[in-house]
Amino acid sequence: MRENQVKRKLKQGDVVLGLFMNCAYPGFIEICGHAGFDFAVIDLEHGPLHPLVAEDLCRAADCVGLAPIVRVRKNDAPQIQRALDIGSAGVQVPQIETKADAEAVVRGAKFSPLGSRGLSFYTRAGLYTSAGTQISDKLNEESLVVVHVEGKRGVENIQEIASVPNIDVIFLGPYDLSQSLGIPGQVSDRRVIDLMQTAVREIRNAGKVVGTFADTPETAKQWIDAGIQYIALGVDVGIFLRACQSLVKTVRS
Repeated sequence: MRENQVKRKLKQGDVVLGLFMNCAYPGFIEICGHAGFDFAVIDLEHGPLHPLVAEDLCRAADCVGLAPIVRVRKNDAPQIQRALDIGSAGVQVPQIETKADAEAVVRGAKFSPLGSRGLSFYTRAGLYTSAGTQISDKLNEESLVVVHVEGKRGVENIQEIASVPNIDVIFLGPYDLSQSLGIPGQVSDRRVIDLMQTAVREIRNAGKVVGTFADTPETAKQWIDAGIQYIALGVDVGIFLRACQSLVKTVRS
């Protein structure tokens, strides 16, 4: 079983960099590993990807030492279980607003005694039984659990959410936060930044790691300076678009 290097780096206080993946082609996620990213979030919430495709993306990520994290569509135990059973390094769960929401994520992500995740070793995560039936504790230890706080209500309950054991990262979603404030998409607005800064302080005071999404390297550096360690630097399709636009603009100008 592969050790979760992202989890270890975060515990050491390091910053880890990743991106969201919407493309099904395994070569793209391999390229991200060769480029030096630490993790990639395989997006089953907003993207068109299917769990069977996600499993192949996990295989490709493992080939280049990239940690594949699967974002599920909602806080649902079967979806969380499947995201981990396909052999991902962790799971990200959207729209967490309360302590009860966060506790439900842990129950779905961890085997007993930490949770109630369904137990089967006939999976990629269980090495198809080749490692025996005594690896549930190791799987509990290695899996990364990331919860998304994406609205005002979640920030209001951030201390309680951060108190839940076995959550590794609390990920602040700036776009949904802006929408909850009635200014959708205005992630540079002072109100969004102030709300995020408040949440960052509360999360770090609780001893948890903070994550977020950054559209630009400048934004990423600002949030790293503010104490955020888990940074998603855009989405594969957006990065490809900007690269193509730059090429076209350069040649035509």
